[in-house]
Amino acid sequence: MPNRRRTLAALTALAAAPLLPARAEARSPEPGSSKARSPQAPAGRGGPARARLVAAERVDERVLDLTIDSPALGREGHARVLLPTGYDRRPHHRWPVLYLLHGCCDPGPGWEAWTRNTDVEGITAATPALIVSPEGGPAGFYSNWWNGGHYGPPAWETFHLAELRPLLERALRANGRRAIAGLSMGGFGALSYAARHPRLFRAAASFSGVIHTTLDPTGIQNILTGQGADPTALWGDPAAQSALWDAHNPYALIPRLPRGYPLYVACGNGTPGPLDPPGRPEDALERGLGEMAQRYVRRADAHGLAVTAHLYGPGTHTWPYWERELTRALPLLTARLV
Repeated sequence: MPNRRRTLAALTALAAAPLLPARAEARSPEPGSSKARSPQAPAGRGGPARARLVAAERVDERVLDLTIDSPALGREGHARVLLPTGYDRRPHHRWPVLYLLHGCCDPGPGWEAWTRNTDVEGITAATPALIVSPEGGPAGFYSNWWNGGHYGPPAWETFHLAELRPLLERALRANGRRAIAGLSMGGFGALSYAARHPRLFRAAASFSGVIHTTLDPTGIQNILTGQGADPTALWGDPAAQSALWDAHNPYALIPRLPRGYPLYVACGNGTPGPLDPPGRPEDALERGLGEMAQRYVRRADAHGLAVTAHLYGPGTHTWPYWERELTRALPLLTARLV
């Protein structure tokens, strides 16, 4: 195919120019904090550091891989973009964006996880939007890390919302309409970002998401330890820095979402289900996440959010269920993008 593994000429020109981080949308202070930290790039000499598009590689007709020199991460970051069908034939059209976030601890590059493990290309073939899967780190938890109060890299929230977002708007003709979804750690990211920045995303979805982090803080810290990270570097100690934990906890952030906000929340209960192979053991992780989902849905309903809950019972923490739930959630997400 002539398009395979070629770099877009227009993006090559943009790669030579620095990208200034866009100003974060105004938002109210975080719970338990007198000041809100907006997602902005770390400051350097002469002002804020700049993110730069380093490469844009066209893998095939729809798949475009971006490499970004990211001050927020202190290194290069990545994102895989599924272009809408017919993107090249409409050079002046601007497109909405569906962010599709990956989970933790994947053995391969996180930004490739959805295309590697599901038929997301087929599922979204008729979706008139840019489908963007950004890198989130093995266990980055879609947050600007506290790092003992010093912050600095990795600042994932800044990378996604103040560096990648304006890059998509300038280089790929993204417009101002956005929705967000993710699995596991990415489900956390989707509902956390939606509530921390309620003007940025029009709808959000979580598939087996870690959406009540203070229900099991030890579990979060064990994930970090398993990835070789300091378990307090993310949000500090769960007791001493409880306000910071709450400021990133989707369950605690529910009141920040406006009434009627559309959400899709799906999770199994850990018992092997119809998409599991014979002999699959019970999944304790999915069972715990199912409890989080139940509590989240009850509170979201009480707050007046428009929750579509698919707490489907038997099902494990595996890709076949997340592929199915993306298919089911897609109409809700895309309805808000038109």
